[in-house]
Amino acid sequence: MRLRKAELRGRVKADLALRFTRTGLTSFAGLELVRRYFRQLGLARRIRRHLGGSVPGTDYGVVGMVMLLLALLIVGGRRVRHVSYLVGDPLVARLTGLKRLPAARTIGRWLAQFHVRHLRGLATLNAELVAAAIERLGLKRLTIDVDGSVVSTGLTVAWAHRGFNPHRRKVPSYYPITAYEAQSGQMLRVQNRPGNIHDGKASLGFLRALFAQLAAAFGATRLLEFRMDGAFFRRDVLALLEAQRAEYAIKVPFFAWTGLKALVQAQRHWTRVNATVSCFERQLWVNPWQRTLRVVIYRTRVQHETRKNFQLDLFDPADGHYEYSAVVTNKALTGRYLWSFMCGRGGHEKAYGELKSGFAFASVPSVQYAANSAWQQLSVLAFNLMRSFQVVAGLTQRPLAARRRPLFAFRSVHTLRYELLHRAGLVLHPAGKPTLDVGTAAAVRHRFLAIDTRLPRAA
Repeated sequence: MRLRKAELRGRVKADLALRFTRTGLTSFAGLELVRRYFRQLGLARRIRRHLGGSVPGTDYGVVGMVMLLLALLIVGGRRVRHVSYLVGDPLVARLTGLKRLPAARTIGRWLAQFHVRHLRGLATLNAELVAAAIERLGLKRLTIDVDGSVVSTGLTVAWAHRGFNPHRRKVPSYYPITAYEAQSGQMLRVQNRPGNIHDGKASLGFLRALFAQLAAAFGATRLLEFRMDGAFFRRDVLALLEAQRAEYAIKVPFFAWTGLKALVQAQRHWTRVNATVSCFERQLWVNPWQRTLRVVIYRTRVQHETRKNFQLDLFDPADGHYEYSAVVTNKALTGRYLWSFMCGRGGHEKAYGELKSGFAFASVPSVQYAANSAWQQLSVLAFNLMRSFQVVAGLTQRPLAARRRPLFAFRSVHTLRYELLHRAGLVLHPAGKPTLDVGTAAAVRHRFLAIDTRLPRAA
């Protein structure tokens, strides 16, 4: 039935007067479902067990303070001062268990009390939650991407140094490293580092701690496979991976001592991978290491010449316009499947992007190293909790793929906020029963009820 235009259009003749008197209003109605998931997970109990005596104390309690910072990161706060916009929200109070929220300066002083020894409790808490998420999925093979990323800082921030910062070369930075499990979409571990370190050389301690974490969680029941970029092509890194009986695929830089250029120049037959990529495989003798490695070399046809992809000065111009890359591996994969496997590393880059843009991972709330490291740990913890929340909420599972992509079609946190978390609501008490009213929009009702049926109710 066609409606009249008068039934579709309305006029606005005056401005609305502002009033700030009504209680029970919330801007984050979806936090009620998140709170119920946290209760199902026993998150408060886990925080109390791992952090109760291992982090600085506070009058608000460690559980309340950690819950508040998690709530701040989940709803989109990027600075400690943004906590003032959560004051008076009833669902934030329900999630944190606090009648009165601390001021931003109180939170800042609490973070400033952190030392490096206090970070172990946060890392252990995250490790336990990640292990539980992987167990629920029943994964027998863990695909782990390890990489670092730049976080620019101010000039007076402790342990921040000028180093690898391609977009802001003269700005001091941190260079945190993370391990990401590709199929579950969980960040296994994070470690903050100064910006002037070498990504591969400085990774050995991180990798040893990661292996210890995985051994404590799963024993020897999981097959481990690692994907890394060229910075990790080092003899000590390969030795550690092989000693732990882990499979690996690592990009190989075209250094002169590797001999890759000569192999490419001598190769006449390339095996097709897809319409633009071809490859060949060799047993490469690495003379400085006195050992032989299996290397697969790829060439990708490029459509145009740019400063980034123009490599004809390295190779014979008669071969055409190509980008060359190489991968060292101990996996029993053909060149075609190894290419797909390495392309899956893009999932880690997307996770990094969401951490920085969605969970304030790139924010620097303090001038102290330990406080900023604790903030990164909390950011990763919030990221992992929202990933596992989406799984429990009923995401569509995807089929297995050679790229080892996530098993679920995760929504970005920005989409999740629009559809669920940032819905306005009103807390009412009809007949003495606490009730959350989120309006009459059909899409909102369908979304809330679909998750509501999957989460247990309080007895």
